[in-house]
Amino acid sequence: IGDATIGVNVNVGAGTITCNYDGVEKHPTVIEDEALIGSSTMLVAPITVGKSAKTGAGSVVKSDVVAGDTVAGVPAKSIKSK
Repeated sequence: IGDATIGVNVNVGAGTITCNYDGVEKHPTVIEDEALIGSSTMLVAPITVGKSAKTGAGSVVKSDVVAGDTVAGVPAKSIKSK
């Protein structure tokens, strides 16, 4: 987990990485309080995972995840019930 700011009560699953280097610059990742990051998730920075948001295992997250949302897939998309 490089160049990441991680809030309180966050669960980051095994194998999760922050893809923060684009070949020229490093970019930050922000994981807000109470987020749950599924195992083997790739967080492509710059990105923010909002408070209490969740990512499914193996997801590739390329855009911000709003607070309380659940995303999964490659690329990750919202799967939370409406």
